Amino acid sequence: MSLDSHLSELERRHKDLERKLEELMLHPSVDSLELHDLKRQKLVVKDEIERLRSSSTLH
Repeated sequence: MSLDSHLSELERRHKDLERKLEELMLHPSVDSLELHDLKRQKLVVKDEIERLRSSSTLH
């Protein structure tokens, strides 16, 4: 998988997680564990995107 396609996939996943978080927040009975898990996943994906972008600018 090329770097560009990998970044695109990570960005898509990040947007999907953002959408899920927004939907979850609309419900009055928010599951805090699920919310925490989605936020953690989103942060992991964001960190990976930033890591790949910074490593690609170094080369």
